[in-house]
Amino acid sequence: MTYSNLSKIKPKLRTTGRVSGNFGKNKVRAGSTLMEIGVTNKETIKCATQDDYLNRLYVAFDETSDAKLKQFIYTEIRKIHVQRGTW
Repeated sequence: MTYSNLSKIKPKLRTTGRVSGNFGKNKVRAGSTLMEIGVTNKETIKCATQDDYLNRLYVAFDETSDAKLKQFIYTEIRKIHVQRGTW
């Protein structure tokens, strides 16, 4: 049998080098800096009312010639009117 030196290798405790605690990768703050994109004050947001949306749908319905788009617009207009009870 050949003499082996493997039994004499002792595992070294990791007491030197940087302490990452993240499986060897650098520690980073949780979350992303991109999370703040799109965050605005309430005063700057102007949402369209349902009446504005309905008016836009009527204009889009008159201006388009695409059959699928007309069908979508028609169903959206119908949903609003059924919800209001005016259909």
